[in-house]
Amino acid sequence: MTWMRWRPAMEQALYGTDGFYRRPEGPAGHFRTSVHASARYAGAVARLLGEVDEALGHPRELAFVDVGAGRGELLAGVLAAVPDALAARLRPYGVELAARPPGLPAGVVWTQTAPAGVCGLLFANEWLDNVPLDVAEVDEDGVLRHVEVDTASGHERLAEAVGGADEQWARRWWPAVEPGARVELGAPRDAAWAGAVGTLDRGLAVAVDYAHSAGSRPLFGTLAGFGSGREVRPVPDGRCDVTAHVALDAAAAPGVHSLWTTQREALRALGVSGARPPLALASSDPVAYLRALGGAGEAAELTDPGGLGGFGWLAQAVRIAVPRSLEGLGGWQTLVP
Repeated sequence: MTWMRWRPAMEQALYGTDGFYRRPEGPAGHFRTSVHASARYAGAVARLLGEVDEALGHPRELAFVDVGAGRGELLAGVLAAVPDALAARLRPYGVELAARPPGLPAGVVWTQTAPAGVCGLLFANEWLDNVPLDVAEVDEDGVLRHVEVDTASGHERLAEAVGGADEQWARRWWPAVEPGARVELGAPRDAAWAGAVGTLDRGLAVAVDYAHSAGSRPLFGTLAGFGSGREVRPVPDGRCDVTAHVALDAAAAPGVHSLWTTQREALRALGVSGARPPLALASSDPVAYLRALGGAGEAAELTDPGGLGGFGWLAQAVRIAVPRSLEGLGGWQTLVP
């Protein structure tokens, strides 16, 4: 057996030489994200990019930074959706550890780290849930202990008590006292997101993910595995995705004007509606009616509060006015350290 804490086990299983995210089929070979569900998602991101451009005063070069770019699906969709005038000034970046996928436009910069000092939109769709983190559990004596996992079988055991920065993070963001309660120690994700936000000179940073907040932390955690289109046991052997939901309220970079909302509300603000087309269209233009009906079905999936629409959106405006569509949601605040 090879026993490891969950954070290095996830790092190896997801991003090692033979890790899940380096496999040739890519994530789309195992599960669908909002990007794969409908081109309307990329269209909404393109609209948000246009509003960021407006808030920035239409700079000579506008960055679109796709963090956790997978195989470039969102990048390609956004590039196809933006108007020509904006596309001429757009500098697209795909941030991903896997190799550059074939077929991307030549102008896309493919890199393992987010570019520093850019102005534009940084967008991270289902990235933070795959930033490796340690898992802890409260033992029978009420002590929070690290959980170790056997990388071959997925069996677990309790190890040493949690201390230092991890203990401080748990006390502030995920206090747990009941024996058997689990804590997913999110400090590495907080640091990863703060680093991403910090690369923007001016612009908007958006993280979209499975999420929970301080008032609704799951008692037994959210660690899960996905492979071949279904949920599987989270064995960190590189054959499945290993993921955990994100404490987005903890991740929010302090000192930045911020909004925490749901994907349903954000996409509706950006014009994605699941409303059915008028029946009269079926008589006057049946083809257009069927097309609109299919689009409404895709929009309904993206905004379903029990599914993709229930995802969390963390938006942080770095030295710009809040984009028009998201401003109307209200609830923006500047977080203090």
